Amino acid sequence: MSSGVGRHVVEDADGGLRLDQWIVRRWSGVSRARARAFIAEGHVRVEGRLEPPGRRLRAGETIEIDEIPRPARVPATPDPELPLRVLWCDEHVVVVDKPAGVPSHPLRASERGTLAGALVARFPEMATIGRDPREPGLVHRLDTGTSGLLLAARSEHAFDHLTAALRGGRIEKQYVAQVVGAPAVPDVVRWPLVADRTDRRRVVACPTQAEALRRGARDAETHLLASYPAEGGVYLLVRAARAFRHQIRAHLAAMGHPLVGDELYGGPAIEPAGTHRLHACRIAFEHPVDGRLVSVVSRPVWLPDAAARALGLDDSPGIAHGGPPRSTRRARPRSARAGGQPGSRPRERDETDAIRTERADRPGR
Repeated sequence: MSSGVGRHVVEDADGGLRLDQWIVRRWSGVSRARARAFIAEGHVRVEGRLEPPGRRLRAGETIEIDEIPRPARVPATPDPELPLRVLWCDEHVVVVDKPAGVPSHPLRASERGTLAGALVARFPEMATIGRDPREPGLVHRLDTGTSGLLLAARSEHAFDHLTAALRGGRIEKQYVAQVVGAPAVPDVVRWPLVADRTDRRRVVACPTQAEALRRGARDAETHLLASYPAEGGVYLLVRAARAFRHQIRAHLAAMGHPLVGDELYGGPAIEPAGTHRLHACRIAFEHPVDGRLVSVVSRPVWLPDAAARALGLDDSPGIAHGGPPRSTRRARPRSARAGGQPGSRPRERDETDAIRTERADRPGR
């Protein structure tokens, strides 16, 4: 992380963060454990003094940080045998439909069966795109058990543009889920998330600000947009602009409505094992070169026709170019606070229109 060398001033928005949390938020790819280790080794100083990882920062303080070397990264091994369903593609951007059970990227050398490997085999130029050779060109990731749309870049310019748009909340991402029970809609959940101390595979929601600050939790926001009845629960349309690791899964579980199939978070088991009913069904973004809106829609195989029509997914897969997403009123958020009920006043569905086009007109088919 050579960009970490030098002096940095704590911004107003970062006041109150722990020192290790500030490092993790400022530089992608650095874990909390790695940040704590480098602080303990004396690589980080606050106002010229060595401080512990839990030191709370104040706005305006100066932080000096030595270079934090990135850990060795395992490049994605090209995997031409793995099927790759491309829904939209040009020389700058590709949108693919990831099956449930397929990892987004490898964790071990020469690992096969990953979406990243299939992408590099199909688009070799992507091998050098992005910050991590394990994730060539990937603008975001999906959990292994989650299916649906994944956005990737085929050029450095496209990668920089799209990752900046993602950080700024300018990429519209929606998901369809099958959950236990029937959560109120519309609703906004703003419970910060933190790693589970008892099970490192999980993250947990912090329903109060005091707990979130004490544990150094990361802010997360999930919009529940609309629902349709399902056996034992509902099909739920969800929006999460950034969707941190396990965000939707953890938020729904904390509300008492785990995903069907998500045994890690208390949901009932389904086949095949290791998958759950969460599908990235819609993504809309500004094209990094010509600025037009690209909107891609995908419908999961497990979603019935009636539910697909009710949730606006009956014409998928679909590709569209058009104007910006509709502006909408917001539901009162279910935020990190002591108690409180979700907002109940109606609002328009916060989603991007899917504009029907003929299959023959879709790029990359």
